[in-house]
Amino acid sequence: MLKKLKQIKAVLAYKDSENLGDFAILKSNLLGAKASLEVASKLQQVMGYHPPINLETLSQYSQGTFGREYAHHMQVNNLKPLNISPELEDIARRNVFSLRYIVTHDIFHVLLGFDTSYAGEIGVLAFAAEQKYSKSLKISLLFATVLYPILAPQQIKTIFANLKKGRELGKKADFLLGYRFEDYWKEPINEVRKRLGLPQLSLIQQSQTFIQT
Repeated sequence: MLKKLKQIKAVLAYKDSENLGDFAILKSNLLGAKASLEVASKLQQVMGYHPPINLETLSQYSQGTFGREYAHHMQVNNLKPLNISPELEDIARRNVFSLRYIVTHDIFHVLLGFDTSYAGEIGVLAFAAEQKYSKSLKISLLFATVLYPILAPQQIKTIFANLKKGRELGKKADFLLGYRFEDYWKEPINEVRKRLGLPQLSLIQQSQTFIQT
């Protein structure tokens, strides 16, 4: 009980942190989010790997590069990277699944071509659940499948289309959660997609990724 109280206190202390990743990793630590042993073994190469992401720097890369497209997605949707502070390194290393899922969530949006609407979010969630990152994601997907059409009835058709698409992509793609995306910011984004077993997106499709529908 005392341990949980300390964890809750830590979460509240970082609620207004400039590094949004701090709050996210502490919350995941409190909730005890875990991956299966099989998934954990695939994450060894990214244990402790969370280089800071600077959107200003990425936005200066050449058009069509992975970093530039990611920065554009974040800026258009008024989002900030979920960076982790050095003082939380021990917690981040103990929670490698939570760390990578938190840090890469918006990267997945860009690579998969899903926007940040309810329909886009369920596409990413369906992909992650299909790749079997965690049993909790399958439960979350079940709730989202029921809840999202209620919250956004105008998106019902797209919600179920993206649900199907996310699952299909999850079956075909490599195991994305263990990939060091941040090492490839300067590469053309479609080259990164090709390497990961993801379909290429046209410029029109890519631009639609940034727009909530």
